[in-house]
Amino acid sequence: EPGPELPFLPGCTIKDPTKTSFHRSQTLDFKNGYAFSRLPREGVGGDTLFANQLSQDELDDLCTKGTTLTYGVVKRSAPSNFAPAFVAYDKKILKFDAYFQEEVAISAEEHYRIRQVGIYYYLEDDSMCVIEPKVKNSGLIQGKLMRRHRVPKNEQGDYYHWKDLNLGIDLTMYGRTYRLVNCDSFTKVFLESQGIEVNPPEEMVSDPYTEQRQIPVQKVTVPAGPDPFRQFLTYDTKVLRFYAIWDDTNCAFGDHHPCVIHYFLADDTVEVREIHKRNDGRDPFPVLMRRQRLPKVFVDKNKNFPSCVLEITDHEVQEWYSPKDFAIGKSLTLLGRTFLIYDCDKFTQDFYREKYGITDFQPVDVNKKPAEKAPQVIPPYNGFGIPEDSLQNCLSLFPKPPRKDIIKMLENNLKVLRYQVALESPVPEDKNRRFILSYFLSDDTIGIYEPPVKNSGILGGKYLKRTKVTKPGSTPENPVYYEPSDFTIGSTIEVFGHRFVIIDADEYVLNYLERNAESFPAATLQSIREHFRPRQVVVETASSGFPRKDLDDLIVEVQKELKLHHEPFNTRKFHEAFYHFDTDGSGFLDKTTFLNVCDRFHVPTSTILLKKLIDYCSCGEDKVNYRDFLLAFPS
Repeated sequence: EPGPELPFLPGCTIKDPTKTSFHRSQTLDFKNGYAFSRLPREGVGGDTLFANQLSQDELDDLCTKGTTLTYGVVKRSAPSNFAPAFVAYDKKILKFDAYFQEEVAISAEEHYRIRQVGIYYYLEDDSMCVIEPKVKNSGLIQGKLMRRHRVPKNEQGDYYHWKDLNLGIDLTMYGRTYRLVNCDSFTKVFLESQGIEVNPPEEMVSDPYTEQRQIPVQKVTVPAGPDPFRQFLTYDTKVLRFYAIWDDTNCAFGDHHPCVIHYFLADDTVEVREIHKRNDGRDPFPVLMRRQRLPKVFVDKNKNFPSCVLEITDHEVQEWYSPKDFAIGKSLTLLGRTFLIYDCDKFTQDFYREKYGITDFQPVDVNKKPAEKAPQVIPPYNGFGIPEDSLQNCLSLFPKPPRKDIIKMLENNLKVLRYQVALESPVPEDKNRRFILSYFLSDDTIGIYEPPVKNSGILGGKYLKRTKVTKPGSTPENPVYYEPSDFTIGSTIEVFGHRFVIIDADEYVLNYLERNAESFPAATLQSIREHFRPRQVVVETASSGFPRKDLDDLIVEVQKELKLHHEPFNTRKFHEAFYHFDTDGSGFLDKTTFLNVCDRFHVPTSTILLKKLIDYCSCGEDKVNYRDFLLAFPS
């Protein structure tokens, strides 16, 4: 047994230093969604509470016990259990069935509309909301018509209370009047428990337009002939299939449209479907004519009656299309369109063979014959650009540059044959003009350049940009271009109406022709060789008695002597003077002319070194190679 404890008096209590929590236990709780109060399970700070051994009545008596007076014990009433409104009325809602009338001003079929709603009153906070049940495809904004909140009653600031609600009354909220006609059992019990006499319920008013729509429409039955289902039962799911062509070429942008005609034996209706192919450029509408009975012969109408009507009745048609009207090779006009039947399926053949005795089902060939391709006429060459480039404008809407021979361009890259040409012209000023003609082996193009000459009155420079040049007499349809084999010494080259005579060539031309002698005519190679033969003789003659190395040393010594003992002069004019007297461009001048030019520019030809250089450049007794001599006078 536990020993005696100290009395709970000042000075006799012991403080627990380990105790740090002094909160009170919770007495409000929820169970199954309802709030209720319970006795504390723990004391202050989590101390254990011992279960009471007394009943609730004995505990109430102990609460009322007081000091004993002379006249007896004074009993006090037990305090009532207090519960807040949000606990006492939690999830307790008053529900009323009501309706309101809404005007309809834009409809000829209804002038007003009855809308049935439910009014909910929440007792815990005196708030209200209005909800209309949603009707599918009603076209109205339904659902929550008024959100949950306290609804003002008047302009004085009062709000609606549950004491203001009853059956059979009109309730006005925000300018809309609701008629309360019924309520649920909980609402009725609650109002009666609060001393409110609930009025008898009223009948819910229905919307007249909705009731009118719910009345079934009576269908007019037409009396049929004898045994109306015999044809349907006999020929159900049996369809005649014909393959036809709709000729629409009479219209703008018309064409031949392949179609399939279905004849339904069950009800003598016809359907036309168009066969679409991939990327045929037409909208993919499968049905060209919907399934319907097609009239064949109309009755004679009054001429005053308009021929365009919305519908065709049976008494206006004398004969409808039937299976006997369809046959292979026959043209039918269906609703203004002409169809040519060219084939049918196997079931259709068996049907016509058994019922009509037809045995010839040879299909009609409707395939288009390929149209003869018209020959393309190439217009004449207009003279701009090269013919191949101009031809691309005739072959394509977006012309592309002519294809180039890439292999030839790579093999002959940077290979150029250069010729010196003279202009053949009756103008005296053009007789002494010299040009450099370059032939590019990579793409067979020709460019002409005129070296500028001072005080000649002609600017010089690029005379013809790089382009292909056709031979005279060639046609634009079959152009023939100049080739390296056409360039011989003395030959005439006609370039866009201008005639040039070849008077000289580069040494690279001779070397290239000799390396590729099998690709060129012998006459071309022989012409170039004969032109270079005098130069080779001079070089061989000079080099036989004077080595090349000694010639270079001699030129260096001549240049040193000229710098020391000769006044500087314009070497460029010195060069141009020699070229001026060399009319044939051979590189040789007679000795008298050569010495006259040297005297004009005061060149000391009597010195030992210059005499030695002149002897080296001499070819025989009367010719001098002035080009080798000019090496000592760089421009």
